[in-house]
Amino acid sequence: MIARVANGSRRVAITGLGTYAPERVLTNDDLARMVDTTDEWIVERTGIRERRIAEPAQAASDVALPAARGALERAGIAPAEVDLLIVATATPDMFFPATASLVAGELGAENAAAYDLSAGCTGFVYALAQAYAAVAGGLFEKVLVVGSETLSKITNWHDRSTCILFGDGAGAVVLEAVPEGGFLGFELGSDGSGGADLCLPGGGSRAPVTEQTISQELHFITMNGPEIFRFATRVMVRSAEALLAACGLTIDDVDLYVPHQANKRIIDHAAKDLGLPPEKVMVNIDRYGNTSSASIPLALVDAIDHGRVQPGDLILLVGFGAGMTAASAIIRWGGGSR
Repeated sequence: MIARVANGSRRVAITGLGTYAPERVLTNDDLARMVDTTDEWIVERTGIRERRIAEPAQAASDVALPAARGALERAGIAPAEVDLLIVATATPDMFFPATASLVAGELGAENAAAYDLSAGCTGFVYALAQAYAAVAGGLFEKVLVVGSETLSKITNWHDRSTCILFGDGAGAVVLEAVPEGGFLGFELGSDGSGGADLCLPGGGSRAPVTEQTISQELHFITMNGPEIFRFATRVMVRSAEALLAACGLTIDDVDLYVPHQANKRIIDHAAKDLGLPPEKVMVNIDRYGNTSSASIPLALVDAIDHGRVQPGDLILLVGFGAGMTAASAIIRWGGGSR
């Protein structure tokens, strides 16, 4: 894991944001009628009270589209102006074509290169780093990044250890060159030795779809909860500290910490170890659950809409997820952000 200062030839910032959450709300009480659990137990262990669930006909591209349109509208740019569209997702519409291509087609972004990025819950920050590099290097002018998930499609609703955690949603941002502010640095990393601790075992080339893989329920999320907790609490602190040091900053410089919303206990543990007070930590897991690559943009937009972000504020984004992957980004808010 190596932290990199954003020293491209141009400053790059988020100039527009958008989100979407499906209308259907699944509460903890609803889950208690499906599996052996209670609202009190779920809240105590995870901090989650409810999550959004996509309709049967909604795929990742359908969830992504409203968020993408919202981001473009707030940025004040037309779909045809988008040069590159990246969709970070663990639940694409299909193996191919890329969900990003489908989103571009529906948007009318006929001039955009488009591809999907798979890095689990860390995907959105990975995609931000790629989008930053593309704009800072002058290869592209306007990049649309979307984190979109329909995790309910790959959740085993009979497994109480995982079905309480996940929800659906999408968040999108536009990145452009700006005169000031924007991204200051990134830290990205991966440790494949923990890949089996959070995975979807069936459906790929390792275990193609067969009657046996279906009967063994290999097409649902599997997770080693204790190991994920240990990895997350360790790497969220290490990644953030490494990036802050590389950028010549300290935790006291951070105005808002926006972590991946996987588990309230993980967020609290990392914030405490970093030395961040609760008022500097953005948490909305209670309303959305773990939405994987959509969780950080959903939380960031929530913070902005509730007045928790002001021009000039330093925002620290930290994610972790399947891979096992981890990533951090630091943004000086402003410079065209809307």
